[in-house]
Amino acid sequence: MKYSENPFVYHRRKTREVKVGNVGIGGANPIRVQSMITCDTMDTEASIQQTIELANAGCEIVRITAPTVKDARNLENIVKGLRERGCNVPIVADIHFKPEAAIEAAKWVNKVRINPGNYADSKKFVIREYTDEQYAAELARIRERFSPLVNLCKERGIAMRIGTNHGSLSDRILNRYGDTPLGMVESALEFARIARDLDYHDFVFSMKASNPKIMIAAYRLLVARLNELGPDWNYPLHLGVTEAGEGEDARIKSAIGIGSLLADGIGDTIRVSLTEDSPHEIPVAKELVRLFADGGASQSAIRNPQSAISFDPFSYQRRATETLAVAGVADPGQRVKLGGAELIRVVVRQTNFHKIAHKIDKLGDYKPEIVYENTQIQEVDPRDGNAIAKLNSESATRFVTVNDDVDLPVIAAFRLLAARLQARHPILLKDVLRPFSAENDEDRMTKDGSGFVIPSSFVIRHSSFLNTLLIASTNIGSLLCDGIGDAILVQGEEAPGQALRLSYNILQAAGSRIFKTDYVACPSCGRTLFNLQTTTAKIKAATSHLKGVKIAIMGCIVNGPGEMADADFGYVGGAPGKVNLYVGKTAVKFNIPEAEAVDRLKDLIREHGKWMEPAAQAPALEPAL
Repeated sequence: MKYSENPFVYHRRKTREVKVGNVGIGGANPIRVQSMITCDTMDTEASIQQTIELANAGCEIVRITAPTVKDARNLENIVKGLRERGCNVPIVADIHFKPEAAIEAAKWVNKVRINPGNYADSKKFVIREYTDEQYAAELARIRERFSPLVNLCKERGIAMRIGTNHGSLSDRILNRYGDTPLGMVESALEFARIARDLDYHDFVFSMKASNPKIMIAAYRLLVARLNELGPDWNYPLHLGVTEAGEGEDARIKSAIGIGSLLADGIGDTIRVSLTEDSPHEIPVAKELVRLFADGGASQSAIRNPQSAISFDPFSYQRRATETLAVAGVADPGQRVKLGGAELIRVVVRQTNFHKIAHKIDKLGDYKPEIVYENTQIQEVDPRDGNAIAKLNSESATRFVTVNDDVDLPVIAAFRLLAARLQARHPILLKDVLRPFSAENDEDRMTKDGSGFVIPSSFVIRHSSFLNTLLIASTNIGSLLCDGIGDAILVQGEEAPGQALRLSYNILQAAGSRIFKTDYVACPSCGRTLFNLQTTTAKIKAATSHLKGVKIAIMGCIVNGPGEMADADFGYVGGAPGKVNLYVGKTAVKFNIPEAEAVDRLKDLIREHGKWMEPAAQAPALEPAL
């Protein structure tokens, strides 16, 4: 199966256009930016104001939750109020659980989002074997429930998103396909087949997950399956990482998931989900889009058509290297192991190490481990067949990286290196290569004879830290999720302290090295049963010292129980003012008053032997973006 025309060259996937109001998704349209309001849908004025705020911030499509028929009916008033005030941004109704709410919402909006996992299905974590006949009967039941919405959308000429979430796959899908990217894809395709049978094609797909590795694999698998099904299955894709959280960590995780796919030419509209006020999502999304806005201006193929990727794009597995010992930072005589099953190490340049050597003890969790110049690292151009052959012929295992003078995109360069270099040699990843000037970007793209495209946005420039963060997260994070890389070097950020923090946070967000508490936190919306921002802050203040513990903070049960499976503990809104606590995906404490819930969460962590008292000194604060 193929998910990309050429994984070494940027080439945007060709799709049909789907119109959402006056905005086109896919086709020749730019990658669209969208978001979601956070207030109660029954608050008409607040819904109108938040929508206008998002539109003014550059949001091109706005989503509003419709948890009940009553909420869905009020969408008429919201849309009418927006149009009367001259705001023509397309409105999407977000539907979970209630087909009746979807039917009502479809009367008033430009697009309806449904989740196959809970639209006409159940999720009770029931283990059951389905015979083929029973499975077919379930599909017939779903067809009966789903067809009226399809027919209404077709009649009104409005769009639909068939949006699978990893955290809310149905019991039927879980029992047949497991909690897998394949299950996510098949869940969406079941609904798409019904739509196509009714000659309805104005829909887009999404495959969201809070784990970037799962998200990336699911979207790639979906594209590969669509390619197999035929050229008329060329539907656009909506990208997003669910429950990314807040602050720098959330931006990094979003860039790894969304940026990695955009770099492969996959994606037609994106939403960056932050546990922050929705307008904060827009600059992040717009910057991610900008990075790829000119990437598809030219197309080419690598000179050697026999080069193939070294990794399975649909299933994560770390590249199997041999272990190597190199000089450590603290004492050059003390060796640090990398490669094999060792931790993915953090490397710094000698010049940056000199700037922070006097305060190493004060850097906390963000200490450098290896100085680049002390490693005897082999720098190569991955197109240089002789250099690669020489390394492969040596009996000794070598630490290898791409030379900074190589005029290739970072992801393509390291993929090519991993493809041609024997797997036993560990690889150092870099976020950026040679710092090109903006003036000669175009000249290099036209004169380079290597057959690679160099997106001009992926070179070092004087830019904001957000831009640096997104580029580093996309480049290094994408390769880590491909299973490539045994050490990383962030050299696009001049400040050594920020570069080190960024390095470790990328490893954490990619799930490659857990060194601090991990949080999965959903964005606010009208379904949320408590203030997610203040609650997340309280939980972090109480638990941020618990290294290696993963805590999920969910405003409602839409994705809550499913995402609990990937977390140690969960804090989920169960009813207004009430919280349910989870261990894994199992609810163990119910209807706890919100005022007591954080303390009860701490008690639950103690009960399971994962609590430790915080150290005397307060942890260093990360600067806000």
